[in-house]
Amino acid sequence: MFSYFNNNGKDGLHLAYSDDGYSWTALSNDRSLLQPVLSKDSLMRDPCIVRGADGLFHMVWTVSWNQRGIGYANSDDLYHWSAQKYLPVMHHDDSARNCWAPEITYDKKKKQYIIYWATTIAGKYKMDTIVESGYNHRMYYVLTKDFKTFSKTKLLYDKGFNVIDATIVPDGDRFIMFLKDETRIPPQKNIKIATSKTLNGGYSEASVPITGNYWAEGPTTLKINGNWIVYFDKYRDHKYGAVQSSDLKNWTDVSDKIALPKGIRHGSIFKISRQEFDRLVAILTPQ
Repeated sequence: MFSYFNNNGKDGLHLAYSDDGYSWTALSNDRSLLQPVLSKDSLMRDPCIVRGADGLFHMVWTVSWNQRGIGYANSDDLYHWSAQKYLPVMHHDDSARNCWAPEITYDKKKKQYIIYWATTIAGKYKMDTIVESGYNHRMYYVLTKDFKTFSKTKLLYDKGFNVIDATIVPDGDRFIMFLKDETRIPPQKNIKIATSKTLNGGYSEASVPITGNYWAEGPTTLKINGNWIVYFDKYRDHKYGAVQSSDLKNWTDVSDKIALPKGIRHGSIFKISRQEFDRLVAILTPQ
């Protein structure tokens, strides 16, 4: 399943499905499955869905361009969702300007979730204020076991450059972070990789770019038959791209081999069973 948004994110959650990881079909004729109600902007951008250890699907999303919190909801069938909840993850810092593209990763060993996102804290990191409206992001996080109580917000990733859109996946005894280097001058605007032995810290310097001579953001990934596929939004080209690798070092562009719904924007990939999928389709199919 691929959770995503369209246009500016005001119409809410969209889902697409695939049997092979290359060809994706919009569910329910690409109709929104959940309308956003949080924040003055009422956005549901960058929806990230993961299956929890409790069997529920947990989702976080960007609720606003410039508020200091994120959205959260859960579901057991991807159609009926809990009340949308605002998580004030950066309200402790009045200088925080935003909370963008939150994601969730589950730590099986510690039996807890990490929620992480990009925030600019005004004046904290030196930057040319003419560039990108003065935004200079770093990745921050909280930990939770139940999405009711949360740890204090801490810094997750700072290697001296503007970073957004991180997504973290387990890989054996380590964790892989795919991230966007948001540096404008000299321009980067590409996807890179960092690794760590622990989920909530200790990540390496960013790798060389794994994407090409275009601007890319919003990476999400899955592994099929030993091959990593990283999807990303070629946002200036108004289309999606993908690269593939068996070793996370040598990457091949497979953008011409993927097919995604028109207008799809930054989202995340997760797996469900065939039974769960059939049940969801049955709910969405008029009798």
